[in-house]
Amino acid sequence: MIKVRVAQCWDDGVFTDIRLTEILKKHKAKATFNLCSGLTSDESVPIRWMGADEINPPTVNTFYSGRVCKDRMMEVYGDFEVASHCDLHENAKTTDPNAFLESAMKSRRFLEDFFQKDCRGFAWPFGTYTDETAKLLTDAGFAYGRTTENTDDVLSYTDPLKLASNCHFMNRLFWKKYQLAKETCGVFYFWGHSYEMADFDPYWKNFEAMIAYISNDPEAEWINVVDIVK
Repeated sequence: MIKVRVAQCWDDGVFTDIRLTEILKKHKAKATFNLCSGLTSDESVPIRWMGADEINPPTVNTFYSGRVCKDRMMEVYGDFEVASHCDLHENAKTTDPNAFLESAMKSRRFLEDFFQKDCRGFAWPFGTYTDETAKLLTDAGFAYGRTTENTDDVLSYTDPLKLASNCHFMNRLFWKKYQLAKETCGVFYFWGHSYEMADFDPYWKNFEAMIAYISNDPEAEWINVVDIVK
């Protein structure tokens, strides 16, 4: 008996998504990738650690997440849902609303043309939104807009363009929230950036164990994010 339907999404189209999608495919897990059309690269930019002398102002060493090149985008993301994350990851609170809408639509048009499928999902860059931009995206036909806000009841939204998730994938209460979703609304939704695991194998092993557990849970079923609002 299915007690919880599980959705996940990942932001920014970074090089570490290659490793991420290999794990998801292995365990037959659905996911949505939120991509910025203007940040796609003609050549893959691999991950690396930047030294303190490359950072302004210099601080500690920083992980550079890289980019998936256009030639590999179909290989990496073709089996998954994709969603607009704006053209250049613009902030809705500091960008003219009409310019923001055009950026969101530019990414949507690029993704629909590239993958030859509908792209009605959206994820707010930086998690920020305004009532005006939410209304503009609704009128433009976007089905939802994921924020970075948390909720214990994903289905309690009043505006799908202000959609909250249960938690970030590294939330220490992840499994508690997962179990609560089983007992209440029946939908569990998490998100993240694959670069947050960097190249630390323990993080990746823990993540794969998490995905495998959900995939093997007879009470769980993977869905796409857009299915939450259908």
